Amino acid sequence: MNEVHFELPFFTNLLILLVMARIFGEIFERFKQPAMIGEIIAGIILGPSLLNIIHRTEDIKVISELGIFLLVIIAGLEINIDDILKSLKGRNIIISIMAFFIPIFGGIAVGYYFDQDIMTTVFIGLCVAITALPVSIRILMDLGKINSEVGQKIISIAIFDDVLALSILGVLLNIKDTDMSAHSVVVASSLSLLKLAIFIGLLGLAYVMIKKVLKKGNYIQESLDNIVHVIKGKEPLFALFFAFVLLFSTFTENLGLHFIVGAFFAAMLISHSLIGEENFKTIETTTNSMAMGFLAPIFFAGIGLEFNIGSIDSIGLLVAVIGISYLSKIAGGYLGGTFAGLSSRVSLTLGVGLNARGIMELVIANIAYKNGLISTEVFSILVIMGVLTTLTTPLLLKKAFARMDKVDAQQANVNPSV
Repeated sequence: MNEVHFELPFFTNLLILLVMARIFGEIFERFKQPAMIGEIIAGIILGPSLLNIIHRTEDIKVISELGIFLLVIIAGLEINIDDILKSLKGRNIIISIMAFFIPIFGGIAVGYYFDQDIMTTVFIGLCVAITALPVSIRILMDLGKINSEVGQKIISIAIFDDVLALSILGVLLNIKDTDMSAHSVVVASSLSLLKLAIFIGLLGLAYVMIKKVLKKGNYIQESLDNIVHVIKGKEPLFALFFAFVLLFSTFTENLGLHFIVGAFFAAMLISHSLIGEENFKTIETTTNSMAMGFLAPIFFAGIGLEFNIGSIDSIGLLVAVIGISYLSKIAGGYLGGTFAGLSSRVSLTLGVGLNARGIMELVIANIAYKNGLISTEVFSILVIMGVLTTLTTPLLLKKAFARMDKVDAQQANVNPSV
């Protein structure tokens, strides 16, 4: 029996969705929680799970795609390639690798145990493994630990996680159209990795060239300023920036990788030193205004519209995914820190700080769901996991920092000369 839904006009849907998302986002912001959680809850309330007023139409999906695009650009702008290289140096690479691969194998083990198909299993692992850089930065800023040694390590590891996760996403989306036989998967994976290597190689070449140009002076910034002054149209700087990002996105799509991979890496190339502090701030402010003011709330509310609590038949899978997300990420950070020679309290704080999934996990889960690679049940479970880890990480991290600071103070009192 087909159920007929009454659909409100598009702009009425958009108005209700935006207003509700902003109201609930504001409520969560006032409790020092990410606005995205309130925005998701607004979508759940308005969607099929509760009131069933609004449904995720094709028009809303298009706006959500733009929201994903801008969110990934914002994440890329917050990353400095030098910080990635820093996370790969010395013992930091041990922490970065263990903090990513212990969770991804933990998530894969859960998917395998619950008889999920291979793609679903890998995506569960990928969503468990990721750390949301923007959320981590926000939490550390609220705790006043953004510039601490542990805070900087959390950020550099989160950067490594995000870059690696989006690279793996590009490979997985190439595999999805195969017949999933061992031979097809190996061929598709090899081809995808080759494409990714070509892209990263070109990105590395661009980075080296930018570095060489910067050593000779502010040639790029001066050229950009001259172009902007010549152009008579409105917002020329923003238009040039987006043309640059779209060029990379087009290139990655033509390589067979997802467009957000290109957008993410293109945004990473843009830095204060490259285009100047004022230009960078203008681009960042305009992008944030578009994303956080309109597109991102619609994207997160759209996730709420897709969320369906009634689709979760396996409570065991839900509990296992949530459990492994906490256990494996904290264990990965702790073991990585311990092997890297850090104290147990610092290693534990690292593990706890890496536990927030937030934006990037939800972006990846949404892409997997739209491509038919995970079911509504698994998508809903991953949304719950992302929300819970993001909600609880600030509280757990605050306690971990307090415990670490208390022990440091006690040791300083015992050894005042140290």
